[in-house]
Amino acid sequence: MKPTLFILAAGMGSRYGGLKQLDGLGPSGETIMDYSVYDAIHAGFGKIVFVIRHSFEKEFREKVISKYEDKIQVEVVFQELDCLPEGYTLNPDREKPWGTNHALLMGEGVIKEPFGIINADDFYGRESFQILAGMLSTMSGKEHQYCMLGYLLGNTLSESGTVARGVCEVDNENYLTKIVERTQIERIDGVPCFKDEDGTWKKLTDTTPVSMNMWGFTPDYFDLSEKSFVEFLKVNKDNPKAEFLIPTVVNDLVEKGEIKVKLINTPSVWFGVTYAKDRPEVVHRIEELVEDGKYPEKLF
Repeated sequence: MKPTLFILAAGMGSRYGGLKQLDGLGPSGETIMDYSVYDAIHAGFGKIVFVIRHSFEKEFREKVISKYEDKIQVEVVFQELDCLPEGYTLNPDREKPWGTNHALLMGEGVIKEPFGIINADDFYGRESFQILAGMLSTMSGKEHQYCMLGYLLGNTLSESGTVARGVCEVDNENYLTKIVERTQIERIDGVPCFKDEDGTWKKLTDTTPVSMNMWGFTPDYFDLSEKSFVEFLKVNKDNPKAEFLIPTVVNDLVEKGEIKVKLINTPSVWFGVTYAKDRPEVVHRIEELVEDGKYPEKLF
């Protein structure tokens, strides 16, 4: 059974100023998602699942899915604020989505095989999809044993402002021992730093491994996530800004000894569009990849 690629495309793009997942950045108007799908098809994935919002479904189907629905099986699921477990109601002050692990839960009904998960607005690189597909091909029938593609922090920062990254610690066999979502990371005097819970800036290194939300899971992760979401809501249901994030859930399960996650370093170089100011650099880097013959001028 071929693995599935689950693409998180429901974000609101508040720092970017619009739906960056629909922004045409390639020479023929390709989105970053188009390059991910192209690489996934060539790496051996058999299905693509998008999680989006109902508010832009029509535009998304016309601009994105129509390009490759005849080349690979495509499913669409929806993340909305009121997608909550029985017994919970939406806080009227809630405006932003519940977070990446909540978006992941939306795929439970259509994913029954090992699956990779990525952000829609991140360019991960062809080698990363090949590595992930290879790992997922070995995970069928297993439970509570997952993987994550790790990138070097220094290669993932933006010159336009702070970024959020899952900062990782591993044991001598490269299994995750800790992952903490740091929401404010930037260079200060040339050194990567993050602001901790007390508002203090602390130093990291360029070689610190970080998560860019490129994970490999098996379907049993949905059950674990459902239980974790209920626990999350017990504490945060009245907090309109709290987010249910994959790194936070994974870290909690790792610390409890319920799962093992192998961190696999990738030689790929990441880039993406966190801010509108990042756009020209991303366009330039895609142009270079096309000029070097790594991608055709028109993907689909």
